[in-house]
Amino acid sequence: MAAINSLIDIDESSCIEENAFDVLARRGKNTKIAVVGRFPWIPKLRTIATTLWVIEQSPQEGEFPAEAAEDLLPQADVVGITGTSFINHTIDRLLALSKSSFVIVLGPTTPLSPTLFDYGADILAGVAVVESDKTIRSISQGAIFSQVKGLKLVTMSKERRNDRTS
Repeated sequence: MAAINSLIDIDESSCIEENAFDVLARRGKNTKIAVVGRFPWIPKLRTIATTLWVIEQSPQEGEFPAEAAEDLLPQADVVGITGTSFINHTIDRLLALSKSSFVIVLGPTTPLSPTLFDYGADILAGVAVVESDKTIRSISQGAIFSQVKGLKLVTMSKERRNDRTS
């Protein structure tokens, strides 16, 4: 999806450089958080939330199976949904289950398209390609995400978009 972000015209004025974890930590402090997807910062997030549910296709110890989303997402104050849910075709259902929550779609596979705000996302936290030659070189050399050059972490907010359009 970062490749898609390199092709779409991202309104940089509605974005800030911020990591998805920082958004979740700020919005989810002392609340119930559900995260769809496994991320390296989950242990740190557990210390911030009153309750943290991690929902995964292939759950490990302490995680819940994908089917648990039906019960857990409607209970959450804050929901983080991996951008991979676009690839596995679960995004529609996950957004519908999260309609009463503050929703962050996150990760490098998140398309930074404001259209997603119309479907229930409040924040899009992904990556923007800023130096495509470095990005292509890194990927062609087999880099894992944390090693890819030429990207920056950004968040696009429904609130910032609405502030600009009102």
